[in-house]
Amino acid sequence: MGKSIYPGRFTADNQEDIVVFMIGMRVNQWWAVHKWLPVFLAMPPMMRELAKNKELGCLSMESFSGLRTTYLLQYWRSEKDLFTYARGDLHLPAWKSFNKRARNNSAVGFYHETYVVPKGSSEAIYVNMPRFGLANATFHISVDSKLDTAEQRLRR
Repeated sequence: MGKSIYPGRFTADNQEDIVVFMIGMRVNQWWAVHKWLPVFLAMPPMMRELAKNKELGCLSMESFSGLRTTYLLQYWRSEKDLFTYARGDLHLPAWKSFNKRARNNSAVGFYHETYVVPKGSSEAIYVNMPRFGLANATFHISVDSKLDTAEQRLRR
């Protein structure tokens, strides 16, 4: 079942600092399935855990995949929540296993980026979209004449 579409223009209103975390992998050698598949399969259990247990601090996530690269975009309540989860029972063993497999292994690549976004220092627009991204993690509000342009949304 799909998400409801909100017709018109909407923006996100993050009233608190937020942490944006991007993580993913790249398959460099398709034929080395035994090297990249375990990395690929490690993420879904963590995504399920975070979706079920909002108290862990992950506010929202979106996943994307291309021919070689996966991309997971997450919004976290705080740096502390993200780092606590990174040291937790599900993530830490997966991370240790990945590091063991990744040594001397160019079959799979991995990346992550973390950004701390202070409240009031972001801008977003969503047109005819379901709740998505920052608006899904924070507040999804209709655009009015005071929020019509990107500059107005960024400077509010």
